[in-house]
Amino acid sequence: MHAHYMQLPREVIIGTKVLEKLGQICEKFGFHEKVLVIRGTKMGGLHEKEIDHIFDQYSISTYYFTSKNSTIESVRSAEEIIAEKSPSVVIGLGGGKVIDVAKLSSANRKLHFISVPTAASHDGIASSQASIKGLEKPYSLGGQAPIAILADISLISKSPYRLLASGCGDVVAKYTAVHDWKLGYRVKGEYYGDYAAELALMSSRLVMKNAAVIKSVSEEAVRTVVEALISCGVAISIAGSSRPCSGSEHMFSHALSMITSNTSLHGEQCGVGAIMSAYLQKANWRLVKNVLKKIGAPTNASQLRVEEKHIVKALTMIHQIRPERYTVFGDKGITARQAERLAKRSGVIS
Repeated sequence: MHAHYMQLPREVIIGTKVLEKLGQICEKFGFHEKVLVIRGTKMGGLHEKEIDHIFDQYSISTYYFTSKNSTIESVRSAEEIIAEKSPSVVIGLGGGKVIDVAKLSSANRKLHFISVPTAASHDGIASSQASIKGLEKPYSLGGQAPIAILADISLISKSPYRLLASGCGDVVAKYTAVHDWKLGYRVKGEYYGDYAAELALMSSRLVMKNAAVIKSVSEEAVRTVVEALISCGVAISIAGSSRPCSGSEHMFSHALSMITSNTSLHGEQCGVGAIMSAYLQKANWRLVKNVLKKIGAPTNASQLRVEEKHIVKALTMIHQIRPERYTVFGDKGITARQAERLAKRSGVIS
């Protein structure tokens, strides 16, 4: 057998008002003197003085870099700051895009990074994969897993509900991603790992089971989603690729983002993609759709705010996004006529 490499977080802290433990984590891992915080424009409503206070207790100097989007330019700018300031660790404090920039820039500069999400919008908060725009490839690429994850539920609960619903869409999509992975194993002889697959499916089932409760946005509901997203990230690290968590539904999302400058979120698109993928897989697509409805996530083109023709076009492109990964759409994909029929029968377009 070929050697299989896994990279996992060494410490995960989830709870209410645990942000103050950030300095303690850095001290524990020996990250003394300086840290670089890569933050978003809003930083979950936090102020730099609050972050500074956490590190002052440990005599750690704090530097900041504001990432407005997850582009290769942002990654390179972050790398320049890392080279200039020489921090002992990089902290990604923000949503998934911010964390992806922290993830890749720190990996390129051979530094550890700590993930501190302010929203639960997708599984990038815990995975080794980074979704960066401006590259030739429209999908995620390898960065590194965080050495530690600190998920403050009281902070994440303040983010817009839409972000939480998007995170649920991303988790529910594992239902079809694992099915595609199994197909790849059976048809093409791809590597398939039962443990990683079951971990991803368990996360999906957890969100499906608690769909009605999640809508309440209680701290317990938010914690459920955060734990599911972290489990998905761990499944990716165990598999050594995003395969257990990214199938044809994710490729649909990437294709849709390529052909239209819509304002829908990645997890929202993956959820809608999962409805159609499940239909083609002869799986329980109505369950996927009903769960998304209960959560309040989009289930059709109108709710995604995209034109129906773009849905059809994206479906015909799925097989081209990652041709090395076999899915239910096959090697040659589907025609526009077949795509239109699929989207109509699953209720994604009228």
